[in-house]
Amino acid sequence: MVRFGVVGTNWITERLLEAAAQVEGFTLTAVYSRSAEKADAFADQYKAAHRFTNLEEMAASDEIDAVYIATPNTYHAEQAELFLRNKKHVLCEKPLAANSEEVRRLVEAARESGVLLMEAMKSTLVPAFKTVQSNLHKIGPVRKYIAGYSQYSSRYDKYKEGIVLNAFKPELANGALMDLGVYCLYPLITLFGAPNQVQSQAYMLASGVDGQGSVILNYDEMDAVVTYSKISNSHVPTEIMGELGSILIDKIGSPEHAEIRYNDGTVEKLEAEQNYPTMFYEVQEFVNLVEAGKLESEMNTYERSYETMLVMDQIRKQIGLVFPNDK
Repeated sequence: MVRFGVVGTNWITERLLEAAAQVEGFTLTAVYSRSAEKADAFADQYKAAHRFTNLEEMAASDEIDAVYIATPNTYHAEQAELFLRNKKHVLCEKPLAANSEEVRRLVEAARESGVLLMEAMKSTLVPAFKTVQSNLHKIGPVRKYIAGYSQYSSRYDKYKEGIVLNAFKPELANGALMDLGVYCLYPLITLFGAPNQVQSQAYMLASGVDGQGSVILNYDEMDAVVTYSKISNSHVPTEIMGELGSILIDKIGSPEHAEIRYNDGTVEKLEAEQNYPTMFYEVQEFVNLVEAGKLESEMNTYERSYETMLVMDQIRKQIGLVFPNDK
């Protein structure tokens, strides 16, 4: 069994633990919260024996082998590095850090400590995405990738009332790009590598973060268009267009269904058996890697996390989105 601790007692941690309960080899042994009351309540709910309000004590504890970090983005690198330096395996929520320099530092720490570090990018590990990847050759030379993730934030109404919650705070390294845009960019780089050129624009909110944005990414023989928003909804699928046909993916953030529409009008369903919650697959990947003694995922690689963050750094520079972590 891989003994996990969790840092962060929010809804995303709850979602992960619900999925992880179905992963053989996962066991929750420790919970961290700044509040002892919250740590106890969360640990009681999920039957974790150990509770911490001090991260250094948790990182040094012999009661955990690995940690899942789901705190605000601005804290990811600092917290992940603490656990890595204490030789604990780290599964860290996306985005892995606030900028590419922090990602570089985390990779260095993982390699020096001989432990596993993986970005919890769920969408590239689900069966539907792997099926798309293995069938990509069928549409011939790819010429365009169009992906969007726009979801009206439940916190935006409060924002319009003058109440700025965490989702719209630059001091926490938040905003539409970090929250939703990354879901479009990471699969792009997984499938096609880093782009040659990035051009972006965004609608900036008065709080200092981007409410929505659009990006054009140029490659040698193709281009990509990525759109994302936390202030409007979209229901358009992602499309990868090739000379022989197109692949349509229902939801780039959590793919479940995909199909190929060929130029002659025929349609091929890309079936993938996907019987578990989407977060199950990232936990399964992580646990399998730990048990096998491997220090890097072959899908959510260090290079992909770094290249994605480099692109996001370029986008933020172009739209004027600055975080405290950049200083």
